[in-house]
Amino acid sequence: MSTTDTGGRRETRIEADPALPTILISREFDAPVAHVFRAYTDPDLVVRWLGPRRLKMRIDVYEARTGGSYRYTHSEDDGTEYGFRGVFHEVRRDERIVQTFAYDGFPDGVSLETTLFEDLGGRTRVTTTSLMASIEARDSMIRSGMQRGVREGHERLDELLGEGPSGNPGSRSRTETEGLTS
Repeated sequence: MSTTDTGGRRETRIEADPALPTILISREFDAPVAHVFRAYTDPDLVVRWLGPRRLKMRIDVYEARTGGSYRYTHSEDDGTEYGFRGVFHEVRRDERIVQTFAYDGFPDGVSLETTLFEDLGGRTRVTTTSLMASIEARDSMIRSGMQRGVREGHERLDELLGEGPSGNPGSRSRTETEGLTS
């Protein structure tokens, strides 16, 4: 299974190998790798882009370092909450993050995620491979609507990185993006 979002300049590719319990997600961003990596590891920035637009995010803990952990909750306007947690097993600045990922609603469904950050000379390719316990667990995650949340999160990350909805670099104000360069 492979899906793409071609509505903008960049597309999010989400692929599920029929023979393996994996999901491969890849996306290019028009920003330096240091900015993209920081957006993945700074909780003040993560809360601004991770997940679907319709949900609010609260971070309880987010220690993006080797041996650190995280816990956050997405909530609907009606109060429904979705909790997520995991452990950062390896964090290599501007290179990779290896972490576990678990959804409170399916506590036995822990996946191992490896996210790679590739410098493309001022642009960055981010590739995440999620390994689940079984193909059934992988298919359940896909059926949960994760594709929409990943795509919307990537769109929000584009906006945070300064591309804005039109894809024009620098269309955000300096105060909206200065956290990425400091």
